[in-house]
Amino acid sequence: MIIISSTMLSSHLPVLYRFAGKLKLLKFIPARFLKASNKLTQHYYFGTRSGSEKTLLSRIIKDTDPHFLKCAIGSILSWRNKTVPERIYHIHGTDDKILYSKKAMPDFVIENGTHFMVYQNAKEISRIMDQLILNNGID
Repeated sequence: MIIISSTMLSSHLPVLYRFAGKLKLLKFIPARFLKASNKLTQHYYFGTRSGSEKTLLSRIIKDTDPHFLKCAIGSILSWRNKTVPERIYHIHGTDDKILYSKKAMPDFVIENGTHFMVYQNAKEISRIMDQLILNNGID
């Protein structure tokens, strides 16, 4: 298994996420509010850099069902896992502001990689995945 811009352990989630999950704060936030896209969301948290990246992220947010988004965020906030799965590889960026963790030790680090790095650094991530597949006989 390969995870990208994610985390293996719930203890690696940002403290604010774990706190919000324990207090069940998400139930007080309207689903439509979660879709609000602004410069802070686009540039700081997701790390979009160019106009085309901002446009793409805006489209993704616009096309996402607000109730699905709320459910997905709720799943992250309430997720509990204390076991590192076997045969898992972690690719993470140094500038990911959404799922950052100083505790996590990813197998592959993308310098200046943001939460949007699957788009921004697609070639580098593809090379890493190709290497993993070849070296581990993954079909």
